[in-house]
Amino acid sequence: MVDFHFHVEEGPYTFRWLERTAKALQVEKGTTKESFERAMEALRLRLEQGCYSEQWLDRYLTVAKERGLTEVGIVDHLYRFREMRSYFESALDLTSPSLGSMQKTWLNSVMSESIEQYIEGVRRVQAKWEKEGVTLRLGIEADYFPEQEEELRQFLKRYPFDFVIGSIHFWRGWGFDNPETQGRFETLDLSVVYDEVATTIEQAARSELFSFIAHVDNLKVFGHRPQSSILHSFYERVAQVLAQHDVASEWNAGLYYRYPVREACPSDALLDYFARYEVPLTLSSDAHFPDDLGRHVEDGKRALQRSGYSSVATFAEGKRIMKNI
Repeated sequence: MVDFHFHVEEGPYTFRWLERTAKALQVEKGTTKESFERAMEALRLRLEQGCYSEQWLDRYLTVAKERGLTEVGIVDHLYRFREMRSYFESALDLTSPSLGSMQKTWLNSVMSESIEQYIEGVRRVQAKWEKEGVTLRLGIEADYFPEQEEELRQFLKRYPFDFVIGSIHFWRGWGFDNPETQGRFETLDLSVVYDEVATTIEQAARSELFSFIAHVDNLKVFGHRPQSSILHSFYERVAQVLAQHDVASEWNAGLYYRYPVREACPSDALLDYFARYEVPLTLSSDAHFPDDLGRHVEDGKRALQRSGYSSVATFAEGKRIMKNI
């Protein structure tokens, strides 16, 4: 069992985030002053130690062992790192009256870490995880913007990642998976959006930057899809280009348990195209908290087997390794 796409943290740092962190910490629920003080102390320590601390990563290790995971790939989003501020400021709408202001506030909230601290934190615990029977691979999830491909290439080559995930969360500068802006879908010609995102995926596949491209049909996040013929054209285009350039993708549970669409990426229909074109796939929970690590990857394994897959992709030192399932 593998899970090659789980996150350490994300933000933004709201009371909702604090409540979700308390759940992951298994903070005691209670109504007394004393129980509240214990909860506050646990959260204080968590914030003081940081998201790359051994104490926080130990919680992921515990869950990995409980769920029978033997190899996992940790990532953090590229937009978490201060070193990449200019990369995102150039690509995102940060100036329009409503959307721009919202996205600027979001970026300033989540871009709070240093990539050096992330790499150091993961490297510090890898031997410990190995002794406990779980191989921990170091990865990164990088949003791909075609106009800034060379900037991304120069950045990635400086670091010893076992794998690099390419992803698309933005269309024309808009983060389309933000629940607060989902109403914009109602005003768009979905055929244009899907066509342009397919083109971006094709460019990402040709770039040779990525070990795999994540959740390629995540435009469906709030249930908005074009008519069937356009959707199936999108499916075939992305499956064909991934196969042509020997780039893997994933079976990702994130949209299934965290978003209204309640469907994994890929959909069953897209999975059929992946199988037809023999696109290598890995399995991922897309967890952002330790208690979600490995969530539904067993379902993903069964879905791959039903579609004719007999192996799953893993990654080490920049190379893809196929393992039987």
